Amino acid sequence: MDDTRGNAPQGLSAPDLELMRAYPTAMDLRVRAKRLMPRFAFEYMDGGAGDDLGIRRNWNALDAVELAPRYGRVVQPPACATTLFGQPYAAPIGVSPVGGPGTAFPGAETYLAKAAQAARVPYTLGVLSGIDVEQAALMAPDVLWFQLYRFHREGHRIGLDLARRAAAAGVKALVLTIDTPSRTVRPRETRSGIVNPFKLTNRLRLDALTSPRWLSSMLRNGIPRFASLAPYMKPQASLAEAADFIRRESGGAFTWDEIARYRDVWKGPLVLKGVLHPADARRALELGVEGLFVTNHGGRQIDALPAAIDALPAIAAEAARRATIIFDSGVRSGVDAARAIALGADAAFAGKAFLWSLGALGEKGPPHFINLLKEDLRAAMGQLGCFEVADLRAVARRHPGAWVASDYATGAA
Repeated sequence: MDDTRGNAPQGLSAPDLELMRAYPTAMDLRVRAKRLMPRFAFEYMDGGAGDDLGIRRNWNALDAVELAPRYGRVVQPPACATTLFGQPYAAPIGVSPVGGPGTAFPGAETYLAKAAQAARVPYTLGVLSGIDVEQAALMAPDVLWFQLYRFHREGHRIGLDLARRAAAAGVKALVLTIDTPSRTVRPRETRSGIVNPFKLTNRLRLDALTSPRWLSSMLRNGIPRFASLAPYMKPQASLAEAADFIRRESGGAFTWDEIARYRDVWKGPLVLKGVLHPADARRALELGVEGLFVTNHGGRQIDALPAAIDALPAIAAEAARRATIIFDSGVRSGVDAARAIALGADAAFAGKAFLWSLGALGEKGPPHFINLLKEDLRAAMGQLGCFEVADLRAVARRHPGAWVASDYATGAA
């Protein structure tokens, strides 16, 4: 007989427990989100580049990582608390930056920021979000990170000013995204009616009318705007004008010289998002970067990249504890977080799954998904014989897809 003693999450309210029973996994949230959301919104948040091969590769590679438990020790409730860049957090999980999350669910940034603050886990506000960094800092003062794309015109006038604003707002870490040198094709978005530049067509309006929860949230929060960029645009810029502004002012990948410049301006922890090659990790560390986001952009840029989990061990070995390693891409559960930490990460962040939670449950979604991740991680740690997060590093593991040194031998210097 299956022994389920101790499986009930501790310290959760009755409504939280009901949600845990109704939607016990991220994939349950995805199914409900697909049913309730406008088609264009679901395809925008759920789809990837090309044929979604990168998304499936991330999931399959995570699923292939096996962890061997050790038994015979005194059982005690595992402690999930951790420290990242000197800041205490309740668990080694967090919210990844998402570009334009209000398209997926209006008000997403507000709901995510408040949920992360309440749960004491990191929230990374993307620069292309519907609330600005100052508003987000009021909602998530203890857990806010801020992500930047490359705004290179006029000597990085906008990007460097955004970094200064983030510092003044009390942001805990600045994240530079380096893995978007160009935008690639996302066929599911295109088929659903989303085009670049974005246009609010009658087709999209009709699609929204079929989704009362999404429409209600849009009426409460308004049409998504790029709030952090508003001071640099003309007043009351239209969506088309805003999109044109972003195309004109931003683009390409940060160069190493540019990263060094941000390192000089930003005095807090600096994180590079998009590292998949040990040589890039080495160069970042030489510049004084303190954090590396190991990610393939969730499979949304090009679907030929390695699964992020398969690149993680080589990056972690190169960093050799000299940097904080954040894993991202394909995280759906606390078990996925445990896998990533066992393979060298300090924390595991999710993006897509948090948007599923919003599409499925509205503002109740992010708190619920955080609970799912924390409780699943705690259960996994207990099952593996781990009393604290650091113990996961000593767990025996088998990782058939891991990239090794010879796999990188033919890469450009």
